[in-house]
Amino acid sequence: MHIRIGTRSSRLAVWQADYIQTLLQAGGLTSELVLIETKGDQILDRSLAKIGSKGVFTQELEDQLRAGTIDIAVHSAKDLQSSLPADLGIIAFTEREQVNDVLVSRDPSLSLTSGQPFVIGTSSTRRVAMLRHFCPHIRVVDMRGNLQTRLRKLDEGQCDALLLAYAGVHRMQYDDLIAEQLPVAEFTPAVGQGSVAIEAASTLAIGKQEAIRRLTNHEPTEAALKAERAYLRRLEGGCSIPVFALATYAEETLSLTGGLISLDGQDMLRETYSGPAHDAERLGHALAEHILAQGGDVILQAIRHQLSE
Repeated sequence: MHIRIGTRSSRLAVWQADYIQTLLQAGGLTSELVLIETKGDQILDRSLAKIGSKGVFTQELEDQLRAGTIDIAVHSAKDLQSSLPADLGIIAFTEREQVNDVLVSRDPSLSLTSGQPFVIGTSSTRRVAMLRHFCPHIRVVDMRGNLQTRLRKLDEGQCDALLLAYAGVHRMQYDDLIAEQLPVAEFTPAVGQGSVAIEAASTLAIGKQEAIRRLTNHEPTEAALKAERAYLRRLEGGCSIPVFALATYAEETLSLTGGLISLDGQDMLRETYSGPAHDAERLGHALAEHILAQGGDVILQAIRHQLSE
C-alpha cells in the first residue's frame, strides 16, 4: 500500500509529514511527500484577518485531495478550519505535544512577568489579545511567515521576542531560544495546538483510511480535539477570532477549558466543563453555548465588526 502525503513546504510542515511517513513506514506502508504551497504561504504582507482566515493554510491541499493527486493532507491541527466540507474529513490526530505558548528570544532574561516593556512579534489575534489583557506593558508587532522567517526578523531587530507554540519550536530544535513557558491557565492555547491532523477525501479507499488511522491516530488526543473543535465550530471561530480551548483526558473523562477574548483584551470569558470522553462533541457544544450566553455573542459581534472595517 502506497500513500501520497500532501504537505506545505515549510520546514515545520515537512517535519510533520516526515513524522507521519515514519509512522506509516513502521506499519509496512510506503509513501511519498507532495509539497504544495498555500495562500497563507504566498501572502505574507497582510494579516490573516485581512486575507480571509477560512482555509488559508489548507485550501490548496484540499483541492488536491479532491483531485486524487494526494491520498492525505497533513496539517497542524490548529490550522484547520472549524467546519470541513462534507466530502472531506479528519481521519487521525497524532499524540499531542506539550501545548504551551512560549516566549522565544536571543535574550534569556526576558519574561512577561518582569514588568519590563519590550516588543513581541506574533500574527495570532489570540496571543495579541491575551498580551493586551495580561501584559499591557508589552508592545506587539505583526509577525507573519514560517518559523525561520520570524527568527530572521527577530535577529534583524524587528522585535525583542516571539510568541510561538512550544510544539513547533521544539520540533525545529530551537529549545535553547525559549526564554519562558507561559502557563495554560492564562495563555490557554488555540484549538488543536500541539497535534498533527490527517485529512482525507471521503472517496479515499476505506482500506487506506483504516490503515492510516490504525498507524497514526492517538485516541485520547482525538477525544480532546473533538471537544475543542466542537466548541470552536459552535462559535464559528477562525484564525482571526481570539478563541481558545484546551481539553485534557484522564480515565475516560474530558476536562475542557474554553473561552473568548475581545481584540483589545479588555473582556475575557473562560469556563471549564467536564464530561465523558465518548461524548466529546456534546461537551464542546455545551461549553460554547454557555460562553455565548454569558456575553460571548456580544464579544463575537464586536470582533467581527472590527475585523470587517
